[in-house]
Amino acid sequence: MSFNTVTSSFKVARRRKSPLAETVQIGALAGVAAIGFALIGAYVAMDKRHVVEDTLTLSQIAYALMAIAAGYVAGRDTQGSPSGTRVVLHGALAGLTAGLCVSALMLLMASVSLRATLVAASPMLVKALSLGAPLGSLQALAQLPALGALLGVIGGVFAAMPTRYRRALTYGFAAVLIAGLFRDVFVSVLDNVPDLNGPEADVFGSGGLNRVPALLLLVAGGIFALLRDRWNAGHNPARRARSSKAGLALLLIGVLVLPLVTNDFVAQVAMLVALYMLMGMGLNIELGLAGLVDLGFVAFFAVGAYTVALMCSSGPLAIVDVSFWVALPVAVVLAACAGMLFGLPVLRVRGDYLAMATLGLGEIIRVLVLSDALAPYLGGSQGIIEIDHPRILGISLQSPAALYYLALALAGVVAFISWRLQHARIGRAWLAMREDEDVAQALGIDPVASKLLAYTIGAAFAGAAGAVFAALVGSVYPHSFQLLVSINVLAILVIGGLGSLPGVLVGAIVLIGLPELLREFGEFRYLFYGIALVAMMHVRAEGLWPATTRTKESAHA
Repeated sequence: MSFNTVTSSFKVARRRKSPLAETVQIGALAGVAAIGFALIGAYVAMDKRHVVEDTLTLSQIAYALMAIAAGYVAGRDTQGSPSGTRVVLHGALAGLTAGLCVSALMLLMASVSLRATLVAASPMLVKALSLGAPLGSLQALAQLPALGALLGVIGGVFAAMPTRYRRALTYGFAAVLIAGLFRDVFVSVLDNVPDLNGPEADVFGSGGLNRVPALLLLVAGGIFALLRDRWNAGHNPARRARSSKAGLALLLIGVLVLPLVTNDFVAQVAMLVALYMLMGMGLNIELGLAGLVDLGFVAFFAVGAYTVALMCSSGPLAIVDVSFWVALPVAVVLAACAGMLFGLPVLRVRGDYLAMATLGLGEIIRVLVLSDALAPYLGGSQGIIEIDHPRILGISLQSPAALYYLALALAGVVAFISWRLQHARIGRAWLAMREDEDVAQALGIDPVASKLLAYTIGAAFAGAAGAVFAALVGSVYPHSFQLLVSINVLAILVIGGLGSLPGVLVGAIVLIGLPELLREFGEFRYLFYGIALVAMMHVRAEGLWPATTRTKESAHA
């Protein structure tokens, strides 16, 4: 039997699979996901965190979303049916199947000790899954399938309803989840706003939102989504432009005001976001405009950081003792020179080969910094400490808020330069190369020279970010310049929107700020981080705030 015959038989078998079997399979997959979520210990860790006070915990929401997602997918696959009841029934069956899987796990843990091989299979997990029912009782075993069926019905109804109402529910739920999950941030803001004495006690409980404010926020989020859809109805470009400008203005106001109305921890997180935003502006020139995948971007970040460390440190490795403002342009120039030097041998290759070549350059810098040959000059694994903080008019910038505004100001300068470059002739040449290098070359664009210029400018911006990093932290160590830094900056651009300057800000907030604010969950916060990235690539591949050109391309696709 030939390979084509086997493939054709497999496809025919898939087509013959009944909708009922597909629904059960979807529910089983959701149940397996819920079991995995429980057995890695995430359920118990997140069950202590309330989103709605004394009503909903984060782990319960995670389980509910799995069952609702199963019902939604099952209902969506049967949406062509003339009967809306069938959509709901398939959603209920998928949720019921998921609940039965989790209930089977409870029964297994209650009768057999699994802790020898699965540490997370503890009595605490059984208690959390029982939702307050007596352990081992019929109620504890039956309520999860019943709850799963109900949630599956919600997913089926969600799949059957019009898009505008589905979006309204999503906005409302997201508003409640964000407000409850980041309770401490909002409470610190309310505490610092003048003439608002004690409203946080009415809105927030000890661990999350109170019930009535949560319901009001759900309704308000839905109304906002409906009004937004009505405002943008008819694909009116002028309205969409005004809406985008208003959203950007609100985002910038929040970025400027946030450190002044929150505590020092939030200010430190904002400072880290501003630093990554500055780095993202540099990589946006290379990747977002010119289409150069640079996995060694951290190398130029290290050049800028070590330049400031050697010029502003009071330690024994300092070569001169100057202020940060003198060292900053030197760091930018040296990083740009390094970008030009490294770009010459690698920019004649394309695609995956370019990514591998730049990855090698990043590793070369890291190995050189750690080498014994340069240890007397760069400190080796001991790094360089006692780096002086920047000073303005004799005042040392040491507080998290002051350092945040320093990074934000430099990011604003870099954003302005990037915007001017993007709309200049060289920016149009970069965009042409990004879309099709052969056609751009046929139009008279020198690909190597244009790439080298983009690589040099991106490296200069990375050097500025490294200089700010050294001043912010006050010390420089080789482990701060690992490959993960380049990957994080790359992910910021992809999530925010390639070629979009507001997208860099949004991506930095989502990928850097939010995980830092969720440190109470330890490594489990990266579980949702990864899930969100995968979902993002399916739901909104162009990014959270795509560039105007990307939006137009998607509209005409």
